[in-house]
Amino acid sequence: MLILISDAFDASLPDKLARLGEVTDDKSRLPQADIVLVRSKTKCDKAFIDQAKKLKMIIRGGVGLDNIDRDYAAQKGIQAYNTARASSIAVAELAFALMIALPNKIIPGHVSMSQGQWKKNELTRTELFGKTLGLIGLGLIGSVMAQRGKAFGMQVIGYDKYLDSHPDVDLKDTLEDVLAQADYISLHTPLTDETKGMINKKTIAGMKDGAVLINTGRAKCIVREDVAEALHSGKLGGYATDVWYSDPPDKNEPICSAPNVIMTPHIGASTRENLLRIGDIVEELIEKFVNEQ
Repeated sequence: MLILISDAFDASLPDKLARLGEVTDDKSRLPQADIVLVRSKTKCDKAFIDQAKKLKMIIRGGVGLDNIDRDYAAQKGIQAYNTARASSIAVAELAFALMIALPNKIIPGHVSMSQGQWKKNELTRTELFGKTLGLIGLGLIGSVMAQRGKAFGMQVIGYDKYLDSHPDVDLKDTLEDVLAQADYISLHTPLTDETKGMINKKTIAGMKDGAVLINTGRAKCIVREDVAEALHSGKLGGYATDVWYSDPPDKNEPICSAPNVIMTPHIGASTRENLLRIGDIVEELIEKFVNEQ
């Protein structure tokens, strides 16, 4: 059995998997691979799958499966998995760090001091305590985010069409209900036909003036031009994002030139601890697959 590691995983993973088959990172061997391990970089589209004549399993190290053509893979008898339960802490901690950084002016404070400036009077902070955190999507990551919001003394509300109740969140009936009440909005949904572009000119208009938006979910859940326009107008008080329409973003990315933005290069799942957890789940999945053959 040939296991192809197509993207970056923890360096310990090949040794862990060696007992289950031959492990390679040589992408030219895709046609011989039985199992392929990917993260967000490799796009497992129809052309990719057609090259993989022996492929039986694709495992994505991370949350979501939107870089895998699941329907076509299923037609070819290929199983597709992710490692969602590994990443909840890592992604939620980054989302919360971004949410702390914006009102505390950490980035402009650091940059101004590195330029020899002292903006003690100009940089006015606000607190998270007592503010309303609105969570869109309450799966593993959203639930961890809710716990941290409560620990900071925030009122936590949320919307998830698949839930009737949540132990840490005051669920609202609609997305619009959350957007209208939240001071901080954090997105934690997969990219689907329903969620694509759900943050747009219309839904932004229903937000509080100066609301802050955090996106560690999927970039295309927002209409980026509409978010950039709202930042320029001041309707949005800030936007922090770890996710992009393309990795890296193209040169015309409107978010990059908008004010009150914090940007990170898709590092939500890239903690050392999370990469080890991902490796453990990958090993479990492959071992189960091998034992079933």
